[in-house]
Amino acid sequence: MRFDSCELKHNDELDTWPAYYRGAMGILLVYDVTDESSFNNIRNWIRNIEQHASDNVNKILVGNKADMDESKRAVPTSKGQALADEYGIKFFETSAKTNLNVEEVFFSIARDIKQRLADTDSKSEPQTIKINQPDQGAGAAQTAQKSACCG
Repeated sequence: MRFDSCELKHNDELDTWPAYYRGAMGILLVYDVTDESSFNNIRNWIRNIEQHASDNVNKILVGNKADMDESKRAVPTSKGQALADEYGIKFFETSAKTNLNVEEVFFSIARDIKQRLADTDSKSEPQTIKINQPDQGAGAAQTAQKSACCG
């Protein structure tokens, strides 16, 4: 599996976003736990994803800078989890600085994508049809009756 990444900020031109979404199989929505405005922009990102990405794109919400002192935190873990629950997506808190949960996030989205693709493939495969011996008509039934008789 290959990962391509791009960083889009809220102030990037709106007309460039759809190009990044097209063909995306997974999207990590990352906000800074010390910056409430970055968290508040997540809903806008999700709206754009819903408009421009495929319906079944996998998404994970990620609160970054989890290593920061609690006094600097603007977005509590519970608020991030509540937003993820609202959209039915997974949630992680990470620290790029200390590598906390970074690998786990990438493995999680890779597993989710792989599972979705496997589920899609199994649904698109033709259903198995069990074939029995062909019906040989009334003559076969009579033969079976005769052979069961004593005579």
